[in-house]
Amino acid sequence: METSLAMNTLLFLGVAIIMVPLARKFGLSSVIGYIAGGIIIGPYVLRLTGKDVNDIMHASEFGVIMLLFLVGLELEPRKFWEMRKKIIGLGMTQMLLTISLLFVVFMWAGWQIDKAVAVAMCFALSSTAIVLQTLQEKNNLKTLAGEASFSTLLFQDIAVIPILAILPLIAHHKVTNNDNEIQVIIQNLPQWMQFATVILGVAILILLGRYVFVPFLRYVSKSGMTELLTASSLFLVIGVSELMVAIGLSPALGAFLAGVMLANSEFRHELEAHIDPFKGLLLAVFFVSVGSTMNFNIIQEDPVFIFSTVFAVLGIKFMVLYVIGKFFKIDTPQSLFYAFALSQVGEFAFVLINYASSLYLLNDELNAQMMAVTAITMCITPFLLIINDKLINPKFMKEVPDADNDFNIMDGQIRQKKIIIVGFGHFGSTVGRLLKANKISATVLDRDSDRVKLLRSYGFKVYYGDATKLPTLRAAGIEDAEILVLCLDDPDDNKFVADIVREHYPDVKIFVRAKNRIDAYDYLNNGIDNIYRETLGTAVDMAVDVLHETGMRKYSARRLGQRFMAIDKGSIRKLAKSDDDDDIHLFTTKELLQREEDLLAYDNLNFDNQQWEDSSNDEEEEEQETEK
Repeated sequence: METSLAMNTLLFLGVAIIMVPLARKFGLSSVIGYIAGGIIIGPYVLRLTGKDVNDIMHASEFGVIMLLFLVGLELEPRKFWEMRKKIIGLGMTQMLLTISLLFVVFMWAGWQIDKAVAVAMCFALSSTAIVLQTLQEKNNLKTLAGEASFSTLLFQDIAVIPILAILPLIAHHKVTNNDNEIQVIIQNLPQWMQFATVILGVAILILLGRYVFVPFLRYVSKSGMTELLTASSLFLVIGVSELMVAIGLSPALGAFLAGVMLANSEFRHELEAHIDPFKGLLLAVFFVSVGSTMNFNIIQEDPVFIFSTVFAVLGIKFMVLYVIGKFFKIDTPQSLFYAFALSQVGEFAFVLINYASSLYLLNDELNAQMMAVTAITMCITPFLLIINDKLINPKFMKEVPDADNDFNIMDGQIRQKKIIIVGFGHFGSTVGRLLKANKISATVLDRDSDRVKLLRSYGFKVYYGDATKLPTLRAAGIEDAEILVLCLDDPDDNKFVADIVREHYPDVKIFVRAKNRIDAYDYLNNGIDNIYRETLGTAVDMAVDVLHETGMRKYSARRLGQRFMAIDKGSIRKLAKSDDDDDIHLFTTKELLQREEDLLAYDNLNFDNQQWEDSSNDEEEEEQETEK
């Protein structure tokens, strides 16, 4: 049955809608639902798909690219640099050991040297899409196993570059423009220039991220049109991926690096909110296409060879990964998860195997067989993880991981309550300044791009984003937040955000700015008790209560608030003299922010031994202060 590309896409989405809820109902991974749906509608069962299946798979690979871009957004360059030893240690060890052992097995089976090397390099890669999707579903990305998996996958993406360079060297056929499926500039250069070109490409990407991407997004954000930001987000991801392909880098690696470059920008959460729906949709289509392209005729012709290769690959990769996990002192349950999760062959093997065939390293029959092996390992992995969760892992439950060893690649090392401030105008900035002066970090959302740029130059952790949209709040971390501070100028927007947060995240404690008495009545009637009407005093009161909520004694927090008000009044007088000079105004504002922090830190010296103790005696101390 021949169908159009649009009809194939419709079929893929339809089967995903049916099969995924069914799989989840039986406690299975969504990936199983997608792949099973693809098998059912594929050309070897119901035969509903046509010849454009491969085109859909190539298009849906952008889902993997967007997934890596979003992961990069969550990983700041400083944290990425801190992980370099784990990336190289875990990733390089896994690649070298896996390639060596697979090569030995293939040579023992009677393969030619060039075929054994080519297939071993292709099969050493794991599936970024399956592993990261599984880590997100199980909320394991922040565990030791999650960090190890992420580091290994990242190195594998980097390893694609030398693999692309090595395959032509071991081939007996010189690649030409007519038979090369991967057209890249780097292959047209002399061998000694190729490495320099890769370094140059990464450097160009870093410069683009800093001097082009962020100013471009600021320009677009001033239009106030959400659809333009969505278009800009997709433009950046696809553009960077194509640039990386042109110079010989993995598009997924390029997207990841672009995400890292933008992780410190004010548009981090807004980009995540716009791209996440496309990522999920394209990943779903990708998994369905994997199932629909499984060639059952090839499997039926020689099932012994196919499945013996499948189990050899899974067994060798599992053994290598488990040994590496134990060597790097990961406990047994997480080492098992790490080994099972990455034991399959990755989606990039589809491209590399076809590339090896174009170089005449593999004949058509072996190409189809290796494609089948790749698809089967991807299908088996979710079931292996279920076996691990249900049967193997419970036997090691006594082996509880040390909480101090749990590595979080997203957050800082010190546990504190997560605070989100929405709106950073005159009212919100007062709250934020007092928190910052007391070393309490908060994620701030504001939709004035000029204000965001200015405040970031002062050292505030401010991001551009429209908090009235739930995806933006989710991107900012509302699911993990404990305190939400609403300080928007528009009272209707404050009410709207408060309503959607109370509906979806009722455990989040809300502190809200009220414009007048009528607004205060509405909030009280809707169950919000922490209401602050608009003056400097009430803004400081809000900040004092937030400090108290984080664990500081109420008496100490109140004294800090009073001290802050005194400093702020003096700052207003000083700043008033420099209103006509923007440069002086900027300098004095930075100076005063630092002075606020220094003065409050000095004022805290007398309270260091008392400030964070239990607050059970607060009322008694307050009565004594009143009597004085």
